[in-house]
Amino acid sequence: MAATLIEIADGLVERLATVKGLRAYDHVPDVFAPPCAFVMPETIDYWQGFAGGNVECLYTVTVVVGRTAERQNQKALYQFMSYSGDRSVRAAIEGDRTLGGRVQTLLVERAENIQIIQQGEASYLSVDFRCRIHA
Repeated sequence: MAATLIEIADGLVERLATVKGLRAYDHVPDVFAPPCAFVMPETIDYWQGFAGGNVECLYTVTVVVGRTAERQNQKALYQFMSYSGDRSVRAAIEGDRTLGGRVQTLLVERAENIQIIQQGEASYLSVDFRCRIHA
């Protein structure tokens, strides 16, 4: 049986919690304190196998850092985007490709969509990680 969307989000949050200095949310919070990450399903393809036997989900993990110390925070964003290291989001998520046995496998395909976002009067720097998950 395929994992539920909530189970997948919980598994991703557990993996993100292993990233040094990163708060992780299983939802898009109204108010957040960077550096943080939040998880959101993007698409669900129900029929990748016969009788729905291979549900494929694309999840977006958004990582947000502050902008008060621009150089320092941009360097932090680069660390989160690194292929490896104790702050690498890719390495943390792929550290358990089954999310604790919840899914068949997963892959962090890419980091993309680097942008400045607003929360009230404050601006932040963010990047999206695209995760392909076979539930």
